[in-house]
Amino acid sequence: MLTMDRRRRTAADFGAAHKAGRRAVAAGWLLAALILPALAQAGIGEAGARHLLSRTGFGANPAQIAVYAPLDREAAVDRLLAGSRAVAATPPPSWAGEPFERPGQANLSEDEKKALQKLRAEHAVELRGWWLNEMRYTPSPLSEKMTLFWHNHFVSALDKVRSPQMMYQQNLLLRRYALGNFGEMLHAVARDPAMMRYLDTANNRKGQPNENFAREVMELFTLGEGHYSEQDIREAARAFTGWGLDRDDHFVNRPKLHDDGDKLIFGQRGNFDGDAVLDLLLQQPATAEFITAKLWKAFVSPKPDPATVKRLARNFRNSRYEIKPLLRALLLSPQFWSSQGQLVKSPLELTIGTLVTFDLSPPDWRALAGLNRQLGQDVFAPPNVKGWPGGEAWINSATLLSRKQFLDRIAHDAAPARNAFALPDGGMDEMKGREARINRLVAAGLRSLKLQPDEWSAIYQVRSAQDSAKLLLALPPANPLPESLSGAQAIAPLLLDPVYQVH
Repeated sequence: MLTMDRRRRTAADFGAAHKAGRRAVAAGWLLAALILPALAQAGIGEAGARHLLSRTGFGANPAQIAVYAPLDREAAVDRLLAGSRAVAATPPPSWAGEPFERPGQANLSEDEKKALQKLRAEHAVELRGWWLNEMRYTPSPLSEKMTLFWHNHFVSALDKVRSPQMMYQQNLLLRRYALGNFGEMLHAVARDPAMMRYLDTANNRKGQPNENFAREVMELFTLGEGHYSEQDIREAARAFTGWGLDRDDHFVNRPKLHDDGDKLIFGQRGNFDGDAVLDLLLQQPATAEFITAKLWKAFVSPKPDPATVKRLARNFRNSRYEIKPLLRALLLSPQFWSSQGQLVKSPLELTIGTLVTFDLSPPDWRALAGLNRQLGQDVFAPPNVKGWPGGEAWINSATLLSRKQFLDRIAHDAAPARNAFALPDGGMDEMKGREARINRLVAAGLRSLKLQPDEWSAIYQVRSAQDSAKLLLALPPANPLPESLSGAQAIAPLLLDPVYQVH
């Protein structure tokens, strides 16, 4: 176990590494402005390929890096985008096509209710494992990265939706539109049963408008704070009346429950319905800027460049909200190529990315899902309607310890064995119920997950410590490596270096 003092030092090391990366990027912008046009025509090299693949997916092994390294920037980005998919490659769970589960079913005995709750919990676990497997083995990591981005934008969560089937169908919807058209996705999400249940749209009727969806569609899905009024929300809620779910929990529009009176929204008056409100939102310049800035924070750096965001957002709006051209422009921007080390890896980027990098697969996907929950990113269960905040919020004393323990376990054969996945001070006796079971599952399920550094280094001809560093880190290691180390011997210290936590 790490002492509290060592935890503080570890957190300080990470903070210093992250700040150093940001300073290096800022200092290099002037030089980049002079030489980037010439570099853009040359092959992006191993460092550039690692940067592109890490940001747009979940890690990259040396073979994947080798494919992109000879390409120039445009060719590399275009190859990446051309490989995007609208459907998952992993077969769906066996129950995915069954009717949606209802939160509460009448006339059930207590035993039947308990059995239903148990079945729902089993389906939820299987659903998480299904998506993590897809992230690990997908032919298009970018598609999964974008599906995850929209999952954290159009937030729904199992704890309220209470139907794994609904969440599965929503996941398919987000992937279908992930690199498609934002306007079409917005209209589809507004009718999605999981979203309607999560934000109470199904309970919205004339005379009793529910403002939840109207508020969130403006604040979180399109405009962002400060670009709408309370009156806009109230009037929009009236426009969405009549939208609901039928007895099979599919979308239905009930005209008799719709408020067909005039509404005043964004200064325009009319008998607007829900679709008309969504179109009004898409007409606002703030929508394109909000989405562009959010994508910038996810793929480029924590602080968007205002002038570039405005230019890209204008093109995004003029293209009628086509996502792929916007993402292409972001990935070809000079700021993207000079942003190494600017982003903290999310739990999924750290865990799935490490598996991808070293060609590993966990013996139990439930264990990996449990680990990511410990690290703060439980898929299909964002913490609230705003989703995961991301960035430096991923790191605190508890999650940093768990991150290091996970990497200790991965490097088990390359470094002295440690008590990976040990619980916080106090041990298992202090853990209760569900959390204790999750910790046992994580510890048992990942104990056999081992990296073979000699074999990995031999397969990919990673001979020196410098070779390993170029393939694994976005910046030079915070803790310099002895020159005598081989590529295999360098893996363990590089995994535990604070710089491995950023990309």
